[in-house]
Amino acid sequence: MPPAYLAHLAETADREKILALHQQRRQWVEQDKKGFRRYRDPCRHLSRYRADHLDCSGDSVIIGRAEEVPAAERPALREALRAFMPWRKGPFSVFGVEIDAEWRSERKWQRLLPALPALGDLAGKVVADIGCNNGYYMFRMLPAGPRLVLGFEPTVQHYFCCTALQAMAGQDNLAVDLLGVEHLPLFAGCFDVVFLMGILYHRPSPIDTLRDTLTALRPGGRLIVETQAIPGEEPLALCPADTYAKAPGTYFVPTGSCLLSWLNKAGFVDCKLFSAVPMSAAEQRPTEWMTFESYENFISTENPQLTVEGYPAPWRLLASARKNA
Repeated sequence: MPPAYLAHLAETADREKILALHQQRRQWVEQDKKGFRRYRDPCRHLSRYRADHLDCSGDSVIIGRAEEVPAAERPALREALRAFMPWRKGPFSVFGVEIDAEWRSERKWQRLLPALPALGDLAGKVVADIGCNNGYYMFRMLPAGPRLVLGFEPTVQHYFCCTALQAMAGQDNLAVDLLGVEHLPLFAGCFDVVFLMGILYHRPSPIDTLRDTLTALRPGGRLIVETQAIPGEEPLALCPADTYAKAPGTYFVPTGSCLLSWLNKAGFVDCKLFSAVPMSAAEQRPTEWMTFESYENFISTENPQLTVEGYPAPWRLLASARKNA
């Protein structure tokens, strides 16, 4: 069955390839293997519930109230939610279960709001959230009334978590598929706004990734990009020898001026850096729902301005850019 989001895409989308990819990825996650059942089964359990109450206007995304689920069923519901640990983005409240994620994602959301005055920029728009994780930012977009928010999420754990949360929320204008940033060229001219957050430093060719993003935008469409960064005024990027802050798969960590240079070279216009803040253990930390190492373990105990590898400690940058009309 074709995904419903296809109906919202422009004629320039490669529907045939998108549908083939969708079906292929769905068959992949439906395999009878433990690694898939581990997340598929709790997703199906949770998807039976439909929330009467949904509030995405505050720091915590609230899906349902506790009284909407019979008391006898609440322990199983909580265990199904815990099956998706570690929870990276949040906070959420799901039928009274309070989920304190590793990242206090509401802080990043508050920092990006200046680029979306009163969220009016999203009203009636077709939006993509690339690497959407469990969909926290997608839910935060809902009060603006977007026509569609499509989440790209290739990781099985996060895909099923996002699917479960969306099923419980019951919002027809939210969708998620097992897609990666590399699939953006299939969506040529489809999106009014693209959120590309926490992706660029994991790409071996960030300018090519930005060019693919430009292709996926409609004329005049906007990009909101967020990335890990290093401090400095020069247009330089760190290329770590192995890990960066213990994270493998980190290719290039730019300064703010370097990020703007990448955007310009990719073909964007009106490129603006509107937030630059150092990371901290107040924003990324272990919780009951994420019990592994976190920011404090990634930073040198002798010098908090350095990572454990001796590189400059990370900042987070937010920039906006536009595709020519």
